[in-house]
Amino acid sequence: MRSMMFAAVLMAAAAIMPSPAAAAEKIKVVAAENFYGDLASQIGGEHVEVTSILSNPEDDPHLFESSPSTARALSTAAIVVYNGADYDPWMDKLLSASANPDRKAIVAAELTGHKAGDNPHLWYELKTFPAVASALAAELEKRDAAHAADYKANLAKFEASFSELTKQVDAIKTKYKDVKVTATEPVFGYMADALGLKMLNQDFQTAIMNDSEPSPSQVAAFENSLKDGSAKILFYNSQVTDETTKRLLQIAKDHKVAVVGVTETMPAGTAIQAWFDGQLSQVDLALSGLTQ
Repeated sequence: MRSMMFAAVLMAAAAIMPSPAAAAEKIKVVAAENFYGDLASQIGGEHVEVTSILSNPEDDPHLFESSPSTARALSTAAIVVYNGADYDPWMDKLLSASANPDRKAIVAAELTGHKAGDNPHLWYELKTFPAVASALAAELEKRDAAHAADYKANLAKFEASFSELTKQVDAIKTKYKDVKVTATEPVFGYMADALGLKMLNQDFQTAIMNDSEPSPSQVAAFENSLKDGSAKILFYNSQVTDETTKRLLQIAKDHKVAVVGVTETMPAGTAIQAWFDGQLSQVDLALSGLTQ
C-alpha cells in the first residue's frame, strides 16, 4: 500500500514539474558581430541561446552579404544586438523586413551617442561594451525576472573584468602618452585615443574607410611618416590586406617601424577580455621597444 502511495506521489510531482524541453527554453539573442554575441553569452549565461552573424575572423566584414539563414535567425530572435553607425546597415534592412513588436533591438551607437559618419568601430571605445552589457542585463531581467539575480551577477562579473582592461589601458597611457602612431584604417582609433597616442594620417584612414582613393599627397605623407620615424607603430586591419596595405607594411618593416595587427571580428574560441588583452599587450610590447 505504501509503495502504491509513493508511486502516486511521484506521478503527481512529475505532472506539475516542467518538462525538460520547457525548463531548457532559452531566450534567443542574435548579434550582428561575434563580440556582441560573446557579451550576450557572458551576461545571459545558461539562460540564452546566442547566434552571431559575423563570426569568421578570416572574412572581411565589409563584404558581408545577408542570407536566408540570417533572416530566419532574426525572425525568431527575442533580442538583437548590433553596432549601428552604418557599420552594419544590412541589419536595419533585415529587421524592417521581419517586423516583430516583441523583439528588442540593442544598438551600440544609440547607447553611446554615435551616428552615421562617425568612426563606426565603436567596440574599441571603452564605454561601449559596459553600455551594451548594462542594456542586455536590463532587457533580460525584464523578460526573465525569475533569473534576474543571475543577470545582475553576470553583469557585475563582466564589469569587474572589463575594469581590469581599463587599468591596463591607463598603465600604457601613463608610460607612452603622446607617442605618434599611424594606421591604414581607423579600426583601432578609439583605443588609440584612450591610450593617449597621437594618431597621424587620419585623412588617409578616412578615405580608406569610405572606400575612396587617398590623394597622392596623403599617400606621400603616410609613407614619409614611416620613413622618417615619426610614426612609432603602424596599426593595420589584418582582415583587409590589399596592395596598398602590403606596400605600407613593407615600408614599415624596412624602416623598423613596429607593426600591430588589429581585427574587426573577434578570433574564434576567445572572449572579449582575452581579445583586448592580447592586442593591448602587443601595443605595450611594441612601445616598450622604443626605450630599449
